[in-house]
Amino acid sequence: MDTNRIVVVGGVAAGMSAASAAKRITPDTEVVALERGEFVSYASCGIPYYLSEVVKDHLNLVAVTAEEFREKRGIDLRTMHEVKSIDAEKKIVEVLDREADNTYELEWSKLVIATGARAFRPPIEGMDAPNVFMVHSLQDGLRVMGFIRDRNPQRAVILGAGYVGLELAETFRARGMVVSIVQRSDRIMRGLEPEVGEKVVEELDRQGVILQRNTAVKSFERNNGGEVKRVITDKGEIEVDIVVAAVGVKPNTELAQKAGIEIGKTGAIATNDRMQTCIPDIYSAGDCAEAWHRILERPEYAPLGTTANKQGRIAGTNAAGSDERFPGVIGSMVAKVFDLAVARTGLGLKEAIDSGFDAASNTITARSRAHYYPGAKPITISLILDSKTGRLLGAQLTGADGTAKRNDVLATAITSGMTIGEIEYLDLCYAPPYSPVYDPILVAARQARKKLHK
Repeated sequence: MDTNRIVVVGGVAAGMSAASAAKRITPDTEVVALERGEFVSYASCGIPYYLSEVVKDHLNLVAVTAEEFREKRGIDLRTMHEVKSIDAEKKIVEVLDREADNTYELEWSKLVIATGARAFRPPIEGMDAPNVFMVHSLQDGLRVMGFIRDRNPQRAVILGAGYVGLELAETFRARGMVVSIVQRSDRIMRGLEPEVGEKVVEELDRQGVILQRNTAVKSFERNNGGEVKRVITDKGEIEVDIVVAAVGVKPNTELAQKAGIEIGKTGAIATNDRMQTCIPDIYSAGDCAEAWHRILERPEYAPLGTTANKQGRIAGTNAAGSDERFPGVIGSMVAKVFDLAVARTGLGLKEAIDSGFDAASNTITARSRAHYYPGAKPITISLILDSKTGRLLGAQLTGADGTAKRNDVLATAITSGMTIGEIEYLDLCYAPPYSPVYDPILVAARQARKKLHK
């Protein structure tokens, strides 16, 4: 194969990071990025804020426009071009130009698969109703906004109490809707520790959100126009004008699978730390690929924008001939739930125990600032530790003032392999407007040290 062409399949976070990195490393190499949709390089995490009109224009969610990629970065970006198949042996992709409705073949020397993920579709009859939505892509967000503007719904039901579900609850309440969240399990936001989770539940209640935990959706009742008017659960019926399913995502691996690329135990594409698949000239990154978990020391599925951008850069850099390594993730994330920030990093207690650690947890609540300084708010911190070695394994926090940045401190401590004793004596900055003399992190570490085996 004489072609010196890097082809990237997918044009959102991982895909355009890969294409940009490849072109930066080898400016003379032809880089082609193929995106099946209209939009590229957008922040799907910002969609709830577009729907609440905190962000006024959906185009503000686009980090780099298609024109900028083409004109300033020299990338041959083709939107509305869908890859239908990959021939790994011949090094050819079959591409459908969706606007022209014609198919063509494109040769490549290196390929990056960044096909992302799609929202998981619950197996409920009626999911095709015109007032039932899933919110994952920018196009999804535009459909929801169109419905809201046309129909002015007053009652919303959200299926799932994960990060997206709770962010959407705030969005719909800001628009004046009556909001119900139906959650199958007792836990919210992917296994928050009970003490932290209950703070979030209290905030939802304070904001007028109806949370139904341990509740299963049985069916939808539709009107003559086909719209869902009632959500039928095992605990009763909920009148509704709009339904949003936010129950997780599933990696788009079909293309890779048909091309003979190994799929990992998580269901995502298996890669090494160079983001190579089992076929050396094919790389993968983002929400379709696995990520190495630094604590568990095994591949995990971590569909987050931060991970996608980093993996994409590594994949593109290596496709261009370099030798960069992706060190892995520990699962750091944060969400805004009305007046609370809810953050976590590392392992939860159950996850740590199930993974073989002799784990323990401790939870404290402390003030975010000096007690005499105006605006001090409570911060609740749960620390999960190895009770034999004192190593910090995880942290979960909720509060209104400085919570996210404190989670970052604890993420850094976990990445560095620090123990509770070392964290207790971190030299953190102090000034009354920002922290008490003993920052809540230090208080949490001091109290957690009591959980160590003597």
